[in-house]
Amino acid sequence: MTKFTNRLYKNVQPIWEKNHQHPFVQELGQGTLAEEKFIQYMKQDYVYLIDYAKLFAVGVTKAHNLDMMNKFSKVLHDTLHFEMELHRQFAAEFGITREELEQTKPTPDNLAYTNYMLNVAQNGSLAEVVASLLPCAWDYWEIGKLLRKQYGDQLASNRYAKWIETYDSEEFAQGTKWLIDLMDELADGKPERELAVLEKHFQITSKYEYLFWDMNYFKRDWPI
Repeated sequence: MTKFTNRLYKNVQPIWEKNHQHPFVQELGQGTLAEEKFIQYMKQDYVYLIDYAKLFAVGVTKAHNLDMMNKFSKVLHDTLHFEMELHRQFAAEFGITREELEQTKPTPDNLAYTNYMLNVAQNGSLAEVVASLLPCAWDYWEIGKLLRKQYGDQLASNRYAKWIETYDSEEFAQGTKWLIDLMDELADGKPERELAVLEKHFQITSKYEYLFWDMNYFKRDWPI
C-alpha cells in the first residue's frame, strides 16, 4: 500500500522546489547571505519556535496512547530546552542577545503562519496537527541535505555552516522520520475527504515556509 506521505511528498514538489531555489536558501548555502537578513531570520525563527513548540503540547493532549504522549512530550522538551538553547548560542555568534530574541515581535507573515497552525491544532484532529507542522521539519531536513550536497565543499569557509550541519544531522533526521511515520500511521484507513484536508494543511504550511524565507530576505515587517 502506498504511504500517504509519498503522496504528500510528490504533490508538494512544485512548492518545495520554489523554497529550495529561494535566494535566501541558496545564498545561505553559498555563505553569501547578507548578515542583516540572517539576523532577522534568527530573531523571527526564535519567536516562531515558541509557537511551534505549543503544537507538540497540543499533540500530548490529543495523543491516542501513552507511548505517543511520551514522544510528543519529548519533542516538546527537546525544542524548549535544547533546540532553542542552540538557537540562542548560534544567535550570540552574530551579536544577537537573548534579550533581543525574547523581545522580538513576529512579522505579519510569521504571525499568520503560526496562527494558522495553532488554529488547526486547537480545532482539528491529531492527524491535522501533524499535517500542519510536518512541512517545517521535513523541508528543513530536505534543505539541509540539499545544501550539503550542493555546497558541502565550501562549508569550511561558510559562516552559516552550523545551520546546514544542524538540519543535515542524523539527530534532526530521526525526529523528522518519526513525524513522517506518525503521519502515515494517523492517515491509515482515513477516507479521501479526510486525506484531502490533511494534504491541504500540508500544502498551505509549505507555502508559509516560502513566505518565511521571503519575508526575511526582503526584511518585510509591519508597515507601521
